[in-house]
Parts: sequence; C-alpha cells; structure tokens
Amino acid sequence: MPDAALPGSPRPNAPPLPKGDRDMNPKDIGLFALIAEDYRTHDGLFFAQGFWVLFWHRFGNWRMSVRPRLLRLPLTLIYRTMFKACEWFCGCKLSYNVPVGRRVRIDHFGGMVLGARSIGSDVILRQNTTLGIASPADLNAKPRIMDRCDIGAGAVIVGDITIGPDAVVGANAVVLTDVPPHHMAVGVPARIRPRRGVGAAETGADAARTDAAE
Repeated sequence: MPDAALPGSPRPNAPPLPKGDRDMNPKDIGLFALIAEDYRTHDGLFFAQGFWVLFWHRFGNWRMSVRPRLLRLPLTLIYRTMFKACEWFCGCKLSYNVPVGRRVRIDHFGGMVLGARSIGSDVILRQNTTLGIASPADLNAKPRIMDRCDIGAGAVIVGDITIGPDAVVGANAVVLTDVPPHHMAVGVPARIRPRRGVGAAETGADAARTDAAE
C-alpha cells in the first residue's frame, strides 16, 4: 500500500503510472490461452461485452511485443479503433497500460471507466464503476485493485489507494482511502469494516459474491 502521509501534511504525489511501452499481459500464460480463459470467465458468452473489452486489452498489450515499431503500426491502428469501439458499444474504458491479471470478470456493462494503476486476478467489476484520479492535481494518483476483490455496481474508487486482497466494495460506495484485506467498504463516503465470517483462511471470489449479494 502507498506510504501514509503524516497527520496534517499533504499526501505526496503518486509515482508514475505504467508507460505502456511493453507487453504487460500476465507472464505465466500465453496470449491465446489467456483469451480462452477470459472467455470461460465470462461463461463462454461470445457476445459478452466484458469479454471483448478484455480481448482488445490483451491484444493492445501483445502488440507491444512486436518489434520494430514499423511492424507494430498496423496493429496499433487496429487496437486504437477497437479501443474506441469498446467505449462506444460496450460502455467501458480500459486502456492497455492498466495491468490486468487473470480471470477478471467485467460483469454487465455500461458506464465503466477503469483507470486503475493495476487490477489483480479473480476480480469482479460491475456496471457504472469508476476507477481513477481524485483530483487533477495528481494525474498519477490511481487505485490498485488487488486479487479477488469484488466491486459492486456504481462504485467510485479514486486516488492513490489500495483495495486489498479479498476486499468487497459495496454498490454505489465512494472509496477514498485504503481498504485492508478481508474488509468491506460501504456508503458515501465509504466506511470500512471487517467482512463478517471471512478471515485469512476463508477467501476467494465465491465468498465475495456472497457478501456482495447481501
């Protein structure tokens, strides 16, 4: 998690975001296997908007492995066209320079701006979610979404903060501070509390879905 500022002192500016000058797809799996895994994560629904958003995100990263740059130019044109198409037709903005882990599920679609510093594996993101900056004074201050987080519909998560592993963000919550592992963030502004009955030995997406449905 980012270093905490001393009480009464301004929070230091966030470190630079990933430049997007290399392939940041997960390194432990090949491109086609990764796309097939994303397809299964979206229940094998070929027309699932979340699947296609991730497909073009993976493609956008893969193209950065093509050298020299001249050979990459046609792929970049395709990526930029389809990135915009995902905004228009899928209602979701997810730039390739946001590192995204495995088995991420974009559940439903529409009104999604996923401008995170990074998104871990086994994360669920729902419609109308906003991840991004809290102030134009620091354009690098974007959140980290760690593994197995469950993000409710309409959540707003902004600033240089970390949503810890196995955390749940409730629907329409506005999160401005770190959320520790195995905790929930609910309300406006969000209040942080431990997840009921969930500890270090009981984690995973299934438990997160149960809490989010309550």
